[in-house]
Amino acid sequence: MAMPLHLHPSPRELHDVVVAAKRGDSEAFETLVRATYADVFALAIRLVGNEHDAADVLQEAYLRAYRSLRKFRGDASFRTWMYRITANCSATLLSGRRRTRTAELDEEMPLADCRLGRDPEAVVSGGVDRERLVCALANLPESLRLVVVLRDVYDLSHEDIAAELGISQTAAKVRLHRARRKLRDQLLADTQIDCPSGMQARAV
Repeated sequence: MAMPLHLHPSPRELHDVVVAAKRGDSEAFETLVRATYADVFALAIRLVGNEHDAADVLQEAYLRAYRSLRKFRGDASFRTWMYRITANCSATLLSGRRRTRTAELDEEMPLADCRLGRDPEAVVSGGVDRERLVCALANLPESLRLVVVLRDVYDLSHEDIAAELGISQTAAKVRLHRARRKLRDQLLADTQIDCPSGMQARAV
């Protein structure tokens, strides 16, 4: 039986529940969902822009996580793994949107800041189309994408990012710099940014 968790469980507490869930304990997986639901849903809303689509992303993300759980190695925390899957699912949804309509961009509008920020509407009003931004994010290598999500969406410190990913603070800073540079290069380019097709969650 899964152990009760605090509202904001530590990575250690989540790890113990993950171990139980990987053994087939359905209650343990339900505990993981409850422990991470709020943060994962918030990320989905920030990435896709509305609660309806975010709910679809959330359902798909946890389904992918459940199917891939036995392959989860635990190099990063379960919460961070869910952020990765959610970003992938969001990109898949937005890629579908892009196939049904053409997003029009005003090329005269300035690119305010390619950081995701805590307010996606501010990013869009600053001249960056949300779908374009999320697809650019999806095109980043996973190690860079995670750093951007943890820093620019959840405002984690370099120290906390390093702890989440099991890397040094220096490495976290370097990855963030590289990620933002790659995002900026994609967003400033005149060509269309295509979301990767058939993105699947990878065990980490």
